[in-house]
Amino acid sequence: MSELVIFVLMGIGAVAGGLTLILAKNPVYSALGMLGTLFSLAVLYVSQLAHFVAAVQVVVYAGAIMTLFLFVIMLVGVDKSEDTSETIRGQRTAALGVVAGAVLLAGYLWLSGVFTWTIAGAGTDPVNGTVEATGTLLFSEWVLPFEVTSLLLIIASVGAVGLALFRPRKGGE
Repeated sequence: MSELVIFVLMGIGAVAGGLTLILAKNPVYSALGMLGTLFSLAVLYVSQLAHFVAAVQVVVYAGAIMTLFLFVIMLVGVDKSEDTSETIRGQRTAALGVVAGAVLLAGYLWLSGVFTWTIAGAGTDPVNGTVEATGTLLFSEWVLPFEVTSLLLIIASVGAVGLALFRPRKGGE
């Protein structure tokens, strides 16, 4: 039952983040919507016992790629000032209530014994899906594609900075 609740909540969170990404007029809000989607997917990976994939999702995508996106947004610039006054009465109280409810629900599930942690690979082949097996494959059979991908990402980053700083010469100099 708890897996269904987690799936539904994180599915709603992922869809809401995706809609925010597409429909927001401010690029910073779009980036935050994408961040919400990435974290929702990480929780879904954890619920499927893919802890390594969830960690990679948070570190690489929610961390590094979102930092790159925010740098691009800052480089392009957001020249519009924002109104920071609260327009929805009681929104802080409602947010604190939601957080408190989530903490209480997690505490109830933990203390009641309804939710139990399952070790990844328990009852299955212990080699599949572990960090050790993934690292062994990544740095033995897949080392060339791994290094080529990192080289392409570095070239793309240098190219993006070069294009952002490029200023055409005036008067054909």
